Amino acid sequence: MSTVKQAMADLIAQQPDDSSYDEILRELAYARMVDRGLADSDAGNVISDDEVKQRIESWQK
Repeated sequence: MSTVKQAMADLIAQQPDDSSYDEILRELAYARMVDRGLADSDAGNVISDDEVKQRIESWQK
């Protein structure tokens, strides 16, 4: 198991050499969002497709 610091260093190392600071930050943020989403899913913190549809429909009123 790698540390957070190592995981971030690995992700940065995978980026093209001409990546901008903002591009790297976006990649790090995206990886963090995916990790958090997977952790939520593993913990059962999810809602059904029907609930999502109901919530979106309620925004349109």
